[in-house]
Amino acid sequence: MDSLIAAAARALAAGDALGALKRVALRDDPPALGLRGIAMAQLGEYPRARELLRRAARAFGSHEELARARCVVAEAEVALAMRDFAGSPRSLASASDTLAAHGDPANALQARLIALRRLLLIGRLDECAAALARLDTLGLPPSLAAVAELAAAELALRSLRIGPARDALARANEAAGRARVPALLAEVAEMRSALDRPAARRLSASGEQTLRLDEVAALLASGELVVDACRRGLRTGAAWRPLARRPVLFALVRALAEAWPNDVDRETLIARAFNTRRPNETHRARLRVEIGRLRALVAEMARIEATSRGFVLKPRRAKDVVVLAPPIDGDQASLVALLSDGAAWSTSALGLALGASQRTVQRALVELEAAGRVRSIGRARAQRWLSPPLAGFTTILLLPAALPFE
Repeated sequence: MDSLIAAAARALAAGDALGALKRVALRDDPPALGLRGIAMAQLGEYPRARELLRRAARAFGSHEELARARCVVAEAEVALAMRDFAGSPRSLASASDTLAAHGDPANALQARLIALRRLLLIGRLDECAAALARLDTLGLPPSLAAVAELAAAELALRSLRIGPARDALARANEAAGRARVPALLAEVAEMRSALDRPAARRLSASGEQTLRLDEVAALLASGELVVDACRRGLRTGAAWRPLARRPVLFALVRALAEAWPNDVDRETLIARAFNTRRPNETHRARLRVEIGRLRALVAEMARIEATSRGFVLKPRRAKDVVVLAPPIDGDQASLVALLSDGAAWSTSALGLALGASQRTVQRALVELEAAGRVRSIGRARAQRWLSPPLAGFTTILLLPAALPFE
């Protein structure tokens, strides 16, 4: 390795992208192309970075496995920043194995961290937890240690394990301080601030109250009957009944919970569940069927009794009934939460994260764009969607596949 390449690599490790470019900007040999690609990625020029890294990988050829593997890992990190999940995870896993076999454990771990962060973004938290448990973080460079602890902190937050999240953030802050990388310090500070911002609203007969994440965790552990409108389910103590795929049943139980301890008339329930203001006998018959299904589903937690006007919710063991509402309302709340990270997402990546079809995501994006809540850049396959960051509260509970509190 010549002196300019070595100096550019040191500059990139310290986060000095411009300093690295000054040394290799006019060179087209494979190592210089790779370093230029990484520098462009640090500057946010992701399409150009990807092009340079692919050129570098082709130029290294099959006889330089180690250098090619490093390019594959760098390109995977660029794809992660672009929210492009179309690539196969196998190529990244293969690159990680190659790096480990050639005595480059730091970059091998970087590859595993990229794969882990991808799992976090698309909401596969159980797979992420398993991958994190297999990670050997002893003796890591400070920058990689900070990234690993940030991933652990986000996983804990998404699982509402506030104590472990705080501990991981403390370790991440210490490692980022040793690494002296401003971007990592900023990421730690942003995640820490999420703990102090409102995460949900508590709706009950006594009124509305905003809750932080630790307060949400305490509420869910309190034994009260909680209708969780953030993750679409019903909880009391350790019992959890998911209703995300049963929207009619969830609309009914939320309406009953919001009115508790009073009953709800049949016309209101029909309007909430079936989105109609002119009910007929068909709607009334369907309401009886859906109430019967809801009774069977929540029988261990609560009774649903008929009244002269409609129906009333009666918790079995809980003393109180609470609705945990998201900080933002609307059917597209999870979509807005994903876009609020400030990155540009494709519709395919959004569909993968939400477990929805691209067509469904596209329809929702059109509605949000008409309301001025999102905007698109690019055209056709290069089109990406953005939303301004949501100030004043955190969207942790609205992200896909959030784990029930345990």
